Amino acid sequence: MNLSVIQENLARGLSVVSHAVSSRSTLPVLANVLLRTEDAGLKLTATNLEIGITYWVPGKIETDGAITVPARLLTDVVNSLPNERIDLELSGGDRLHLRCGRYETHLRGIDADEFPAIAAAGERPTTRVSQKVLKRALSEIAFAAASDEARPILTGVLTRLEGDRITLAAADNYRIAITTIPGLDAVEETSVVVPARSYAELARVLVDTDDPIEIILSAQKSQVLFHVEGVDLVSRLIEGQFPNYQQVLPTSHATRVELDREDLLKAVRLAAYIASASANIVKLQVAPEGAPQVTVAAAADVGDHQGVVDATVEGDGTTIAFNAKYLGDVLQNVDADRFVIELNGPLSPGVFRPADGRDYTHVVMPVRTAS
Repeated sequence: MNLSVIQENLARGLSVVSHAVSSRSTLPVLANVLLRTEDAGLKLTATNLEIGITYWVPGKIETDGAITVPARLLTDVVNSLPNERIDLELSGGDRLHLRCGRYETHLRGIDADEFPAIAAAGERPTTRVSQKVLKRALSEIAFAAASDEARPILTGVLTRLEGDRITLAAADNYRIAITTIPGLDAVEETSVVVPARSYAELARVLVDTDDPIEIILSAQKSQVLFHVEGVDLVSRLIEGQFPNYQQVLPTSHATRVELDREDLLKAVRLAAYIASASANIVKLQVAPEGAPQVTVAAAADVGDHQGVVDATVEGDGTTIAFNAKYLGDVLQNVDADRFVIELNGPLSPGVFRPADGRDYTHVVMPVRTAS
């Protein structure tokens, strides 16, 4: 292997694929990045066996070849080099020689044949979606997935393709987030569960543009590939039946509150300082119709706190308690100027929606309190 690339391009590619590098694997090669000449450039690939990311770096190839080298070490070296041409040459079968200006580095690698194959999901896109639309949806959904592996299905995001609509849903035992976004192609109804970690890495790749990302399902529905220009991300899919979240979505409400998201988030964060010293409980006290305010309160052995947020209230007054973390998560991650909260008393789930009317619903389970 003998080729030349620009330092800036190689550094960008390594920053993308490094998120798929395994940090805890017993296979040493999974801590490496695969470098292979392909399609008039350098193909970088990393995998942790759950996801694999491939990035194409443009370059000038003299001779073809492939090797794997430690990903973190290579990234550190490349990031420290000047933004000039880097010459890469494979010597002795397991050594990569880098030359950039006055700097030369030799890295010992592992044979490319020992690197796991990244299977292709398919040849033709199942559907396409705007990068900007998908990036926003993932930021507002993926955080609600469970991190506990006790129920693996809940560590994923239900992805249902139906016609020209894509519905994403994530849940743990205390909250549910659902959104529906437009796709660019009409497809038959199909559902898969994508690991939330895979979607988190995909969100890093996406940019704020209407240019589409291709979504390609494998025939066996065991893998999904996301393709944007120059980057492929392949993820395994989670087997199993995602819970029927629609059964727990409230269909009516006795109290409707509309308020400024930033004002409520600030009030919740302040109350959470006190709540963290106890059971992390924050209470929302909604004044009855005609009294336009919501009080956010917390109490613990260390003290107590309350803040008042201006609001528009329709219906009954009520008091409901939530875990401050779950309340803060939805307010912090969902991009909206104003929020609507729908309530049915202290023991029923609270429903949070952006006031702009888009198809997004977030349900948070209440906390039972003594008073």
